Amino acid sequence: MKANNPSKLSIVIPAYNEAESLPDLLSQLETTVKTNGYTAEIIFINDGSTDATAEVLNPLCVASPLSVEVIHFRSNLGKAEALTAGFEKSTGDIVITMDADLQDDPTEIPKFIETLETGNHGRVSGWKYPRKDPLEKRVFSFVFNRVTALLTGVKLHDMNCGFKAYRAEVVKELHLYGDLHRYIPILAAAAGFSVGEVKVKHHPRRFGKSKYGFKRIPKGFFDLLTVLFLTRYKKRPMHFFAGFGSLFIFSGFLVLVALSVVHFIPIVELPRLPYGIAGGLCFGIGILLTGLGLIGELIVSLLTQKDKE
Repeated sequence: MKANNPSKLSIVIPAYNEAESLPDLLSQLETTVKTNGYTAEIIFINDGSTDATAEVLNPLCVASPLSVEVIHFRSNLGKAEALTAGFEKSTGDIVITMDADLQDDPTEIPKFIETLETGNHGRVSGWKYPRKDPLEKRVFSFVFNRVTALLTGVKLHDMNCGFKAYRAEVVKELHLYGDLHRYIPILAAAAGFSVGEVKVKHHPRRFGKSKYGFKRIPKGFFDLLTVLFLTRYKKRPMHFFAGFGSLFIFSGFLVLVALSVVHFIPIVELPRLPYGIAGGLCFGIGILLTGLGLIGELIVSLLTQKDKE
């Protein structure tokens, strides 16, 4: 069953040092749009590229029969900032995001639109299957997806796939910064939107080099903690800080009790000074974290009251 065409489609494409891929990509998009009868706009975001991306994009936009716009960043601000700029410019009913490296196949766009409509989803994420990336990237992605699904409850095979489709109201509610683009499905689900997934063709990289690197692993972990805090504890920070605070207080309490017991009942020899300092530090850190939770609750309360005024 073929889904109804959206009245307008916005295709948002961040590009960083992808000059060689862009002519073929735009040609494939033009063919897909024409074949399916879409009314579409294409928004490229040149994310501070240091190659000839800008020189390639500008004449392509002028020559294309489609509505093509380019946003140029003076420096590399990252994918989250690029997507945000594209979302702000988009005017379509459905927004498609994809990478500029030709690994995403534009012919899969109708599949996204059909899944959005038939599944009544707010957004649909691509699942690159079979994936054509190097082994180390596939292994890291597998672990990343399983851990993220376990901690967040959003079960997708390919959380970080750049090929996605959104209803316009979803992208207008996303507030991206840093590297939070990796966790858009979680942010959308937390905002109450249904999240779907569809298998898509994936091609090996033909030009340039991957932006993937192992330095992204610790960044990804810290970003996951940020997303967990924003989606679970944004309006109840006391639950987050007091949870960790209680662990520290309880640990410090146990250490101090143990020192008191061995003082009166010398079962084992414990060096009192280091253990006493450790117990006191744990107790103090726990009190501090609990205090931060109270301050967070106060801030949330004040902001809630301000919104009601």
